[in-house]
Amino acid sequence: MSTKKILLIDDEQDILEILSYNLEKEGYEVVTASGGEEGIEKARTLVPDLILLDVMMPGKDGIETCQELRQIKSLQKTLIVFLSARSEEFSQLAGYQAGGNDYIVKVIKPKVLISKVNALLQLTSQVNEKAKLIEVGDLVIDKDNFRVSRNGQAFLLPKKEFDLLYLLASNTDKVFKREEILEKVWGSDVVVGERTIDVHIRRLREKLGLSSIQTLKGIGYKLIV
Repeated sequence: MSTKKILLIDDEQDILEILSYNLEKEGYEVVTASGGEEGIEKARTLVPDLILLDVMMPGKDGIETCQELRQIKSLQKTLIVFLSARSEEFSQLAGYQAGGNDYIVKVIKPKVLISKVNALLQLTSQVNEKAKLIEVGDLVIDKDNFRVSRNGQAFLLPKKEFDLLYLLASNTDKVFKREEILEKVWGSDVVVGERTIDVHIRRLREKLGLSSIQTLKGIGYKLIV
């Protein structure tokens, strides 16, 4: 029985009830909120593993809500998945740019959504904080010993490539914006060329044979499983 916590934020009561019922049947702890402001307050208290967030809500909409949620330190590792009837590309890009991990177009059947939620939570990197060891599929990253291996084959990476890979693997399926990568890997005091990240990503793909580093054009990168 899963004990993971999920927060549902949607202004439609029937959607909250249907999704709550199905998620609770799956063993999740579910809390609901009918608007952005209420959702933010409940997220602070609950610190959920995943938030399902409607885009079109009166008052504070889903994009604004997501942006505020991403400013809360305790929620940095929380997955945020948008649910929206809007399928336009610009709407989805706005969701990713706000800090969303995924974007699901309504109307979606509860069983399909449950499968998606299960997959997202199961594929989130299992980080052993004591050993600083991350396992993502067949990829193993040992931060303490500065080692990377895939399918048992060891790789020696330059420090920046290692740091970049470790960052992406620390939260699989999260979209890391280019600005965030530059700050966390190179530091705010270091001036690097605009294509520096692209070059390092290309080298990681080539060396490790990784097709799972996904590019979101104009936004950033994420590691998928």
